[in-house]
Amino acid sequence: MLLKSPKNAASDALAACSGAFLAVGLFSAIVNVLMLTGSLYMLQVYDRVLPSRSVPTLVALSLIVAALFIMLGVFDWLRQRILSRIGAELDGRLSGPVLGAILAGQLRGAPGGSQLSRDLDSVRGFLSGLGPTTLFDLPWIPLYAGLCFILHPYLGWTLVAGALILIVLALLTEFLSRRPSAELTRAGSEKTMLIEAVRRNAEAVAAMGMGQRVTRQLEAISERNVAAGLSASDVTGGLGGMSKVIRFMLQSAMLGVGAWLVMHDQASSGVMIASSVLSSRALAPIELAISSWRPFIGARQAWGRLKTSLGTEEAPPAVAPDLPTRCLTLDHVFVAPPGSQTPTVKDVAFTLEAGQGLAVIGPSASGKSSLARALVGVWPPQRGSLRLDGATLDQWPEPKRGAIIGYMPQDVQLFAGTIAENIARFDPAIDEEAVRAAAKAAGAYDLVVGLPKGFDTPIGEAGRVLSGGQRQRIGLARALYGDPFLVVLDEPNASLDAEGDAALTAAIGGIRARGGIVVVIAHRPSALASINQVLILADGQVQAFGPKEEVLRKSLAARPGQADAPSSPPKIVVAADARG
Repeated sequence: MLLKSPKNAASDALAACSGAFLAVGLFSAIVNVLMLTGSLYMLQVYDRVLPSRSVPTLVALSLIVAALFIMLGVFDWLRQRILSRIGAELDGRLSGPVLGAILAGQLRGAPGGSQLSRDLDSVRGFLSGLGPTTLFDLPWIPLYAGLCFILHPYLGWTLVAGALILIVLALLTEFLSRRPSAELTRAGSEKTMLIEAVRRNAEAVAAMGMGQRVTRQLEAISERNVAAGLSASDVTGGLGGMSKVIRFMLQSAMLGVGAWLVMHDQASSGVMIASSVLSSRALAPIELAISSWRPFIGARQAWGRLKTSLGTEEAPPAVAPDLPTRCLTLDHVFVAPPGSQTPTVKDVAFTLEAGQGLAVIGPSASGKSSLARALVGVWPPQRGSLRLDGATLDQWPEPKRGAIIGYMPQDVQLFAGTIAENIARFDPAIDEEAVRAAAKAAGAYDLVVGLPKGFDTPIGEAGRVLSGGQRQRIGLARALYGDPFLVVLDEPNASLDAEGDAALTAAIGGIRARGGIVVVIAHRPSALASINQVLILADGQVQAFGPKEEVLRKSLAARPGQADAPSSPPKIVVAADARG
């Protein structure tokens, strides 16, 4: 795993915002009490001002009400502002763990890892909207109902009946929208993954006439996505409209009941008007909750996925071993791809001392790249152990482990940024001397300084402004940055010309000369020039291991005539395919 989430990251981030949530709750209490201002004003106007015809009383009441409404607006704005800041705080605290979970899921072969990033955006967006304030207002409905009971029991029971109807509608919204909301999320994730795959492979899609086929796939997924969206929208929209009608009917019913009470001398005109306003305010949170149920469901599902994915992680070691300087040991290692129980590397055991270089060769699908991934800790061993100076890789925290290992995969992927940033692995404290040293060790220094802005040249997304050979040279420099003890190069000369091959040979020699260990997945014979050890893999198992000249001589002697017969399926030849 390249990045680890902290222990209970989602819960910890939420707990860190508990004080802010308490402040929102307090401000919600003030807001809901101040919401009584309009009802009390009407009650006083109808029952005191109109009978007395006192203008000073009306003016005084109006000034008090204006001040209270201003306070209402301020506190409502403050709680919305705090909720937005909570969303930003959660985003800041969880962005790193989310990226770690995405990387970990990718390494495990779990699909749709980028969904977590969208989930975090969904939670932040929900907190910045009206949904949370509605939830904070719901507990205050009993206050308004109680006031209606104080005005008259008939008014209170009328309000309770309307509230129960709206609560049933809210429960129906929850039940009916759950399945289409889940399907909407699933189809949306599939659509995003397909579009990203087409974008990455645009040249292959265009060259091989696959455009219409992938378009049909996208249309099928889009149909599911649209259908789920329409279904969810129909549920929330229909029930939301029904709840609005019921609220209007209830408000009129409160007026009707109040009028009946006035006619029977059981209530005043002010009570009739105030109860109608109270009922409208009491039921508004339920109506808003129903209309905003879809984003609420989406945010709740997103938070559930975040909690599951950012669950408890092991804490980094309190005391890490010394940086390795002596040896690399594999003890009967089995390696399987993520999500598979079938090993592609079986019972591999060998030891390399400081200053040695190993070439791993073999036919296609022999497990070479799987072994490379295990050596750098990307795929943990299924069985057996891999140790540097006797310590397993997980005994070092990630930053120190990164300083120990240099890795150049088959498909060199660079990031948008400058050449210097890519070579320095985006270390915020770039060591300029180390960047220059890595470029020189990779034979890329002259290449870099010949570019318009040298090391500060922006390379664009995935290094698109560079050629394949240039990307490979920059990738090699990145692997060599900081003089790591173990350097693993998977097909490092696949896109190199003669000059690049010579630079690679010099780089491998330089690693060995400074006491490092280098492992090269070999494809072309030039990669073996500075190597002293060879390991031959076939079907994931070691066929031979030892000094280069001895192993190659014995292997060629065991299969006379095969070295010059490329049409024969080679067992060990260095011209074999690299897709191990």
